[in-house]
Amino acid sequence: MRKRIVVSGGGGYIGSILCQLLVDEGYQVRILDRFFFGDSIPDNEHIEKIRVDSREISLEMLENTYGVLDLAAISNDPAGELDPVKTLDINYRARRRLQELSADAKVNRYVLASSCSVYGFQEGILDENSPVNPLTTYAEANIRAEESALDLLNRGTDMTVVLFRQATIYGLSPRMRFDLAINGMTLGMWQNETIPLLRDGQQWRPMVHVRDTSKAFIAALGIDSDKVNGQLFNIGSNEQNYQIIKAAELVAKGLSKPFKYEWYGEPDHRSYQVNFNKVKNVLGFVPDWTADKGAAEIAEALEKKTTQPNQVTKTVAWYSSLLEWETRLKVIAPDGYVL
Repeated sequence: MRKRIVVSGGGGYIGSILCQLLVDEGYQVRILDRFFFGDSIPDNEHIEKIRVDSREISLEMLENTYGVLDLAAISNDPAGELDPVKTLDINYRARRRLQELSADAKVNRYVLASSCSVYGFQEGILDENSPVNPLTTYAEANIRAEESALDLLNRGTDMTVVLFRQATIYGLSPRMRFDLAINGMTLGMWQNETIPLLRDGQQWRPMVHVRDTSKAFIAALGIDSDKVNGQLFNIGSNEQNYQIIKAAELVAKGLSKPFKYEWYGEPDHRSYQVNFNKVKNVLGFVPDWTADKGAAEIAEALEKKTTQPNQVTKTVAWYSSLLEWETRLKVIAPDGYVL
């Protein structure tokens, strides 16, 4: 009998990889997702898809569930600033509600997908006990969601609660994103022989491949509860703390091209290095991927046209379009229908 895992946001960039790996590991998967980036997950007898907004998830959707992996969110710092009110509503309030529903449904294990962006700008090497310094609505919402999950433990829930602060993710996914640092650099070099580099290139950012972070979620489901309950884990590896310009050099190496770049944007004020010893020691997490390998995989997919850049693969552009459509529909369809 396969244990059921509910994955909120399971149709997204991480989820569309993670759900397939969960099936391979012997789980039954229920995806709760709006799929407004499309549905790239093949039909499978062990995957059930429910189209639902994360703010509308019901208790019935969590019945007979072993674990909840909570991925649904406005998915990065720039996107979170398009509408800060909606970001807090989705990334914090909807997650708090799902946490409470999970406890009510007697779910065994809940894992929150948070982000290392909560560290903001800080000097030194940061671990799970370091202070946070949120610079964006996205980071602030993640901190609040972490606090609300831990509050359940303080109130005596029997559910195991695990918090993941993920490094910046890269790599090929069925629901591809080219707005992420390494992925965007790869696309730029593949298209123009030149890497677009966000000023000033000296900022530090930890990186992790999408398949590696998925591996960590699966490990959190299978490990003894007493090793992870109430614990916060940075997800990544010490070796993949990269300065952005170094990450760009690795992208060029992965594509076997001369390193050429051009600046864009205002200087990025987020810069942090992270210690990942805890996840290695407790979960036995060791990544399989590096930036150059990930870039090479993406370039190969671009060559074969199994992935292609478009508006949907750039998160801020797609969210901006959705918000524009919403505004227009409110004007032309105040009663809820167009014709």
